[in-house]
Amino acid sequence: MWLKTCKRIDVFYRISERLDKYVVLKRCLKKVLEQVRNVKEYFDGTYEEEYSCWPPAISMILISIVEIVLFVYDAWHGKTDATGPIAQIFIYNPHKRQEAWRFLTYMMVHVGVVHLLVNLLVQLFLGVPLEMVHRWWRVMLVYLAGVVSGSIATSLTDSKVYLAGASGGVYALITAHIATIIMNWAEMEFAIIQLLVFLLLAVVDVGTAVYARYWGQLQQNIGYVAHLAGAIAGLLVGIGVLRNLEKRKWEKRLWWAAVVLYFSLMVAGILANIFWKSHFK
Repeated sequence: MWLKTCKRIDVFYRISERLDKYVVLKRCLKKVLEQVRNVKEYFDGTYEEEYSCWPPAISMILISIVEIVLFVYDAWHGKTDATGPIAQIFIYNPHKRQEAWRFLTYMMVHVGVVHLLVNLLVQLFLGVPLEMVHRWWRVMLVYLAGVVSGSIATSLTDSKVYLAGASGGVYALITAHIATIIMNWAEMEFAIIQLLVFLLLAVVDVGTAVYARYWGQLQQNIGYVAHLAGAIAGLLVGIGVLRNLEKRKWEKRLWWAAVVLYFSLMVAGILANIFWKSHFK
């Protein structure tokens, strides 16, 4: 009798143990399912689904129209080589650094029709797709950051160079694409291919500008530092302001690093322009 009772207790214990495991497993699965239902799923190709024509992508289009109008005005006065009345007011002139607006407005000045057309095509081709995902104001911040960073960096490293054109902003748009690829890697289709394409575009173009500046037959006085600084600004500001569809821990750390580095560089550049007077003599 005693043996039968022990066997029954043992069987009951085993059954109850299995039931406990089943209950715990069931509870865990239930919690996981609840979390999955409450969190939007992001997967490869989600980024491409974010493209939208509303609100309309207007910032790059409006900037392009303004650049065309100003160029036509100078051309009407017989000047298309950055010596027209508008160009003389807006161009970055290293001898008129106290006119602070020139650090930004030089983007409206272009040296010839080809220079204008190249900048227009590239900024529209690269900027409009970014606006369709990230909205116009984010892309505008990136673009203007590239322009201002380009002029500040040039003033410190190549202080005799005049600046005309939107190349700083254009390069910022190139590296802004790299920034959004990095921050949305898992959500973007063919991310590695896109990254390689934009890296190659940036490296080749900066390399061409450097070659033309120092070793080209004409040794053009091209402010290639503006290209490089614009590219750096586009990457840092792009990480800071462009949309990140799914935030991960390492992306948050990268965000803070980019923001701190960008503002540190900008503050240092502005202070150097104000107080390093001996450099500009």
